[in-house]
Amino acid sequence: MAIKATIFKADIQIADMDRHYYQNHVLTLARHPSETDERMMVRLLAFARHAHEALVFAKGIADADEPDIWQKDLTGAIDLWIDVGQPDDRRILKACGRAAKVNIYSYSSNSAIWWNQIGSRVDRARNLEVINLSTASSLEMAKLAQRNMQLQYTMQDGEVWVSGNGETLQIDLTTLKGR
Repeated sequence: MAIKATIFKADIQIADMDRHYYQNHVLTLARHPSETDERMMVRLLAFARHAHEALVFAKGIADADEPDIWQKDLTGAIDLWIDVGQPDDRRILKACGRAAKVNIYSYSSNSAIWWNQIGSRVDRARNLEVINLSTASSLEMAKLAQRNMQLQYTMQDGEVWVSGNGETLQIDLTTLKGR
Protein backbone atom coordinates (compact mmCIF):
# COMPACT_ATOMS: atom_id res chain seq x y z
CA MET A 1 0.00 0.00 0.00
CA ALA A 2 1.37 3.38 -1.01
CA ILE A 3 1.89 6.10 1.56
CA LYS A 4 -0.49 9.00 0.96
CA ALA A 5 0.35 12.68 0.89
CA THR A 6 0.05 14.67 4.11
CA ILE A 7 -2.35 17.59 3.84
CA PHE A 8 -1.38 21.04 5.14
CA LYS A 9 -3.59 24.12 5.27
CA ALA A 10 -2.02 27.56 4.93
CA ASP A 11 -3.79 30.86 5.38
CA ILE A 12 -1.34 33.37 3.96
CA GLN A 13 -1.45 37.14 3.81
CA ILE A 14 0.70 38.69 1.11
CA ALA A 15 1.86 42.30 1.04
CA ASP A 16 4.03 42.64 -2.07
CA MET A 17 4.87 46.31 -2.29
CA ASP A 18 7.07 45.76 -5.35
CA ARG A 19 4.13 44.45 -7.42
CA HIS A 20 1.39 46.28 -5.49
CA TYR A 21 -0.24 42.95 -4.70
CA TYR A 22 -2.09 42.70 -1.39
CA GLN A 23 -4.15 39.57 -0.97
CA ASN A 24 -5.06 36.70 1.32
CA HIS A 25 -4.91 33.11 0.05
CA VAL A 26 -6.26 30.03 1.76
CA LEU A 27 -4.23 27.13 0.39
CA THR A 28 -4.24 23.37 0.69
CA LEU A 29 -0.82 21.78 0.17
CA ALA A 30 -0.35 18.07 -0.37
CA ARG A 31 3.10 17.14 0.92
CA HIS A 32 4.39 14.11 -0.97
CA PRO A 33 5.79 11.38 1.34
CA SER A 34 9.32 12.07 0.04
CA GLU A 35 9.02 15.85 0.51
CA THR A 36 10.50 17.56 3.57
CA ASP A 37 9.03 20.48 5.52
CA GLU A 38 11.90 22.56 4.16
CA ARG A 39 10.96 21.90 0.52
CA MET A 40 7.26 22.43 1.18
CA MET A 41 7.95 25.80 2.80
CA VAL A 42 10.13 26.84 -0.16
CA ARG A 43 7.18 25.95 -2.42
CA LEU A 44 4.97 28.15 -0.28
CA LEU A 45 7.48 31.01 -0.48
CA ALA A 46 7.62 30.65 -4.28
CA PHE A 47 3.82 30.82 -4.37
CA ALA A 48 3.83 33.98 -2.25
CA ARG A 49 6.48 35.69 -4.39
CA HIS A 50 4.49 35.09 -7.59
CA ALA A 51 0.96 35.12 -6.16
CA HIS A 52 -1.80 35.63 -8.68
CA GLU A 53 -5.41 34.52 -8.88
CA ALA A 54 -4.51 31.94 -11.56
CA LEU A 55 -1.42 30.55 -9.80
CA VAL A 56 -1.92 26.97 -8.56
CA PHE A 57 0.07 24.10 -7.11
CA ALA A 58 0.67 21.37 -9.68
CA LYS A 59 1.65 17.73 -9.20
CA GLY A 60 5.39 18.53 -8.98
CA ILE A 61 7.28 15.58 -7.48
CA ALA A 62 4.44 13.18 -8.32
CA ASP A 63 4.50 13.95 -12.09
CA ALA A 64 7.64 14.58 -14.13
CA ASP A 65 5.68 16.56 -16.74
CA GLU A 66 4.37 19.17 -14.31
CA PRO A 67 6.11 21.81 -12.23
CA ASP A 68 5.59 22.44 -8.53
CA ILE A 69 3.53 25.56 -9.27
CA TRP A 70 2.19 27.00 -12.47
CA GLN A 71 0.00 29.68 -13.92
CA LYS A 72 -1.91 29.15 -17.14
CA ASP A 73 -3.87 31.61 -19.22
CA LEU A 74 -7.45 31.03 -20.35
CA THR A 75 -6.30 29.10 -23.44
CA GLY A 76 -4.25 26.65 -21.33
CA ALA A 77 -0.89 28.12 -22.35
CA ILE A 78 1.62 28.15 -19.49
CA ASP A 79 2.48 31.69 -18.42
CA LEU A 80 4.67 30.73 -15.45
CA TRP A 81 6.42 27.47 -14.51
CA ILE A 82 7.99 27.23 -11.04
CA ASP A 83 10.19 24.36 -9.88
CA VAL A 84 11.71 23.93 -6.45
CA GLY A 85 15.01 22.14 -5.95
CA GLN A 86 17.75 21.34 -8.43
CA PRO A 87 16.23 20.09 -11.68
CA ASP A 88 18.54 18.88 -14.42
CA ASP A 89 19.28 21.04 -17.46
CA ARG A 90 17.02 18.99 -19.78
CA ARG A 91 14.00 19.58 -17.53
CA ILE A 92 14.78 23.29 -17.27
CA LEU A 93 15.18 23.73 -21.05
CA LYS A 94 12.00 21.73 -21.69
CA ALA A 95 10.13 23.99 -19.25
CA CYS A 96 11.58 27.09 -20.96
CA GLY A 97 10.20 25.80 -24.26
CA ARG A 98 6.74 25.19 -22.79
CA ALA A 99 6.27 28.32 -20.63
CA ALA A 100 6.56 32.06 -21.12
CA LYS A 101 8.52 32.38 -17.83
CA VAL A 102 10.35 29.79 -15.75
CA ASN A 103 11.51 30.25 -12.17
CA ILE A 104 13.67 27.79 -10.26
CA TYR A 105 14.03 28.04 -6.46
CA SER A 106 17.12 26.19 -5.25
CA TYR A 107 17.64 25.85 -1.51
CA SER A 108 20.16 23.22 -0.46
CA SER A 109 23.72 23.63 0.74
CA ASN A 110 25.07 22.16 -2.50
CA SER A 111 23.28 24.65 -4.78
CA ALA A 112 26.57 26.22 -5.84
CA ILE A 113 27.86 22.85 -7.06
CA TRP A 114 24.59 22.17 -8.92
CA TRP A 115 24.62 25.62 -10.54
CA ASN A 116 28.30 25.32 -11.57
CA GLN A 117 27.43 22.05 -13.33
CA ILE A 118 24.35 23.21 -15.25
CA GLY A 119 24.56 27.03 -15.40
CA SER A 120 26.38 27.18 -18.73
CA ARG A 121 23.97 24.63 -20.27
CA VAL A 122 20.88 26.74 -19.51
CA ASP A 123 22.46 30.15 -20.13
CA ARG A 124 20.73 30.48 -23.51
CA ALA A 125 17.27 30.35 -21.89
CA ARG A 126 16.14 33.98 -21.87
CA ASN A 127 12.90 33.31 -19.97
CA LEU A 128 14.64 31.65 -17.01
CA GLU A 129 15.26 33.01 -13.53
CA VAL A 130 17.10 30.96 -10.91
CA ILE A 131 16.90 32.02 -7.26
CA ASN A 132 18.90 30.45 -4.45
CA LEU A 133 17.74 30.56 -0.83
CA SER A 134 20.39 30.44 1.82
CA THR A 135 20.47 27.20 3.77
CA ALA A 136 19.82 29.12 6.99
CA SER A 137 16.68 30.75 5.52
CA SER A 138 15.18 27.51 4.23
CA LEU A 139 15.87 25.67 7.50
CA GLU A 140 14.33 28.50 9.54
CA MET A 141 11.25 28.49 7.30
CA ALA A 142 10.91 24.72 7.81
CA LYS A 143 10.43 25.39 11.52
CA LEU A 144 7.26 27.35 10.67
CA ALA A 145 5.63 24.29 9.08
CA GLN A 146 2.45 23.15 10.81
CA ARG A 147 -0.60 21.26 9.60
CA ASN A 148 -2.59 24.51 9.95
CA MET A 149 -0.50 27.62 9.31
CA GLN A 150 -1.15 31.33 9.37
CA LEU A 151 1.69 33.19 7.68
CA GLN A 152 2.36 36.72 6.50
CA TYR A 153 4.70 37.43 3.59
CA THR A 154 6.00 40.94 3.11
CA MET A 155 8.04 41.91 0.06
CA GLN A 156 9.63 45.27 -0.61
CA ASP A 157 12.64 46.36 -2.68
CA GLY A 158 13.49 42.72 -3.41
CA GLU A 159 13.58 41.82 0.30
CA VAL A 160 11.28 39.11 1.69
CA TRP A 161 10.06 38.57 5.25
CA VAL A 162 7.84 35.80 6.49
CA SER A 163 6.05 35.90 9.83
CA GLY A 164 4.34 33.10 11.69
CA ASN A 165 4.24 31.46 15.12
CA GLY A 166 5.22 34.79 16.70
CA GLU A 167 8.44 34.90 14.69
CA THR A 168 9.60 37.03 11.74
CA LEU A 169 12.31 35.80 9.38
CA GLN A 170 14.16 37.73 6.72
CA ILE A 171 14.67 35.42 3.75
CA ASP A 172 18.10 35.55 2.11
CA LEU A 173 17.65 35.23 -1.67
CA THR A 174 20.39 35.33 -4.31
CA THR A 175 19.69 35.55 -8.04
CA LEU A 176 21.87 33.05 -9.89
CA LYS A 177 20.34 33.85 -13.28
CA GLY A 178 17.94 36.64 -14.02
CA ARG A 179 15.71 37.38 -16.98
